[in-house]
Amino acid sequence: MTKLRMGIIGSGGIAQSRHIPSYQQLTEQVELFGVYDVDYERAKEASVLFNITNVYEQVSDMLKDVDAVTICTPNKFHADLAVQALEAGVHVLCEKPMAMSVEECDRMIEAEKESGKVLSIAYHYRFMKEPRAAHQVIQEGEIGDPMVARVQALRRRKVPGWGVFTNKQLQGGGSLIDYGCHFLDLSMWLMGNPKPVEVSGTTYNRLSKTPEQVNLWGAFDHETFDVDDHVTAYIKFDNNVSMLFETSWSANIAEDKESVSLSGSNGGLEVFPFQLNQAKYGMLLNSSSEWVPGDEDPGLPQAANFVNSCLGLEEPIVSSEEARTVSQVIEAIYESCATGKSVQL
Repeated sequence: MTKLRMGIIGSGGIAQSRHIPSYQQLTEQVELFGVYDVDYERAKEASVLFNITNVYEQVSDMLKDVDAVTICTPNKFHADLAVQALEAGVHVLCEKPMAMSVEECDRMIEAEKESGKVLSIAYHYRFMKEPRAAHQVIQEGEIGDPMVARVQALRRRKVPGWGVFTNKQLQGGGSLIDYGCHFLDLSMWLMGNPKPVEVSGTTYNRLSKTPEQVNLWGAFDHETFDVDDHVTAYIKFDNNVSMLFETSWSANIAEDKESVSLSGSNGGLEVFPFQLNQAKYGMLLNSSSEWVPGDEDPGLPQAANFVNSCLGLEEPIVSSEEARTVSQVIEAIYESCATGKSVQL
């Protein structure tokens, strides 16, 4: 079988911790062909570390040689790089979020349609064991029609003090666009991708702008901090479905919390850890899982799905249209906070 020649655009943390190691486990299907980074020396270091033969000084040169790329750059560059790759006839897996705005997402989708190539976004929470089990249970009708989602992605005093996570110009936002986006994507996927119709949101960064604070994930400048560190939202979807959403890098809570809870017409479930809650046989039944199949590292099934999609063997589990909806909700939350009004979609 012909191997897919993969190029890596951006050789920083997420490329080295998730994407490259995952592709290295799929050597029968994919070849790590080249790496590019705006910091050429960092790209060279990655090529040596991971035994990648080709290092490129220009993205355009890489696109002539590869079949697919994985984009691991700051959010600001996602759209332009994805469009450039698609127009060159190259498949694209782009790190989350899809882009800085819905307008940029639309540019990417248009390029995808014109190219006929795969465009998928790296929302890796969909590939975790518990969410995949929850998705199967929901598809089997165990909770009926999903009606209400309660979603919390909360960290206690863990603003990432490295990289560009707190750079609004490069990232477009903070805890919502970096961390909460995963849980928006995951919960909407589990709910069957309903259409959002109204969003009301509030963002905060008061805590991260105070001096001499405790932060467990490195130091940052509180005086220049200009992104959100805590966000709440109420989201209404069509078919009378709703979501109560909260995310934070630095909540004053007892411990970190990642929770996705769905209530449906016939039952409900908790995703982390997995539990199915039903009323049956005249009883209230809570069913937990003794064992859940799947990979411990979600990066591997994510990489496999992308590679197989490029080879025409599967469909992408994360579609560009679904990722656009996540960006649409994020944009509406920021707009709602800025205007003090709910946003109709």
